[in-house]
Formats: sequence, C-alpha cells, structure tokens
Amino acid sequence: MFRQINPAKLAPSLLFLLFPLALCAQAGKDAKRPRVEVRTTLGTMIVELYNETPQHRDNFLKLARQHFYDSLIFHRVIPGFMVQGGDPDSKRAAAGMPLGMGGPGYTVPAEILPGMYHTKGVLAAARQGDQVNPTKASSGSQFYIVQGRTYQPQEMDMIAKRNASMGTPVTYDEAAKARYASVGGAPHLDGAYTVFGEVVEGLDVVDKIAAVQRDARDRPVEDIRMWVKVLP
Repeated sequence: MFRQINPAKLAPSLLFLLFPLALCAQAGKDAKRPRVEVRTTLGTMIVELYNETPQHRDNFLKLARQHFYDSLIFHRVIPGFMVQGGDPDSKRAAAGMPLGMGGPGYTVPAEILPGMYHTKGVLAAARQGDQVNPTKASSGSQFYIVQGRTYQPQEMDMIAKRNASMGTPVTYDEAAKARYASVGGAPHLDGAYTVFGEVVEGLDVVDKIAAVQRDARDRPVEDIRMWVKVLP
C-alpha cells in the first residue's frame, strides 16, 4: 500500500527533485509534435508523431532523415483494416515476392500507453507475434496506418471483454466509444501494439491505398511507393 504524501512535509531537497520532474513531464507532453510528410503514388499525407512515445518518434525521425523509407512500397493492404509498409526488402521486390520480414536490424521496445487507441488514421508499429515476441517489441521500421471501420458502443463493450481475455485489458470512456462510432478504427489491436502518431492531413489517401487491387498475399498488384521527409 502507498501512503499519500503531504508536500508540505517534504524536505526542500526532495521537493526540488520532485517538482522539476513533474514540470519536465508536462513540458514533454505539451511540446510541439514533430511532423513528417509521407508522399505516395496515390497522394500525400502529413503525420504527427507523439511525444508520449519518444523511442518510436525518434526512431521514425532518424529513419526518415536517412531516407530509409524512400521508394519502399505498402506491401500489405487490407481494406477495412490497415495499410502497412516499411520493409526495406520491398524497394526492389519482384512481383509476387513475399514481404514483411525485413527491417533495419533492430527492434524498438514497446511503448503501449493507456488512451492510445487504434482509431482511423493512427500510425502504429508492426511487430512479430507474442509467441516469439512476448515483450511486444516493435519492428525497427515497419508501420501501419489504420483504416478500420465504425463500431457501436455495444460492440466496443464486447471488444473490451475480448481484449481483456487476451491479456490486453483496455478501458473505453464515452469519448473513445463515440470516436470509434463516428471515425472508426481497429479496436481489437488496442493494448497490443504501439501507437505513435496520426495522420492530420490527407486521410483520404489511406482510403485510396486500401481500395487498390491486391494479390493473394494482400500486396497491391501495382506497387504503391512512399517517400518520407521530416517537416520543419
């Protein structure tokens, strides 16, 4: 059990340590979110990266500055769910070549936070399954953007129960339920994958990508390439 601490009874040196830490945390939360431009062969999106997930934010910015993503394709597209890219093996992949296992040679520790939901337009990190990845570490480069569908409040209650039974309990307040009902998304992924950004301009591009013809592996028949750059 933890006792509530009366700040008035704290030693001055301890107060000095606690309050600056609180101020730093608040400053990080309120800091301007970095933006990246994701230009594709079907249009351009502007994505904001969350400061609340600094390891994923910084890794994505680093890769963008290194032009890592330039000319890669969206190799996995599932309408009503998401569009995925970021596999470096996709840059010169022949038609029909299996993709989805490539990366920069490292993973990023999970930053799965309460209140980070998989609503439409959210940017999240792909990863290997729990069987081989119990810590839910993210791929070093592969990401997906949610398209999803709308869900009614009663459906959200059922999904919350399912997620809890799968070991990823998530609480949905009325605002979250209303957003899933109006905007849509993929709530069954909540609590299991790191969400680290969102599309703030060009959300229609996700719909365009999701609507293309795909092969049996959900790869678009005609390659949809991306070019990513950090905005000032």
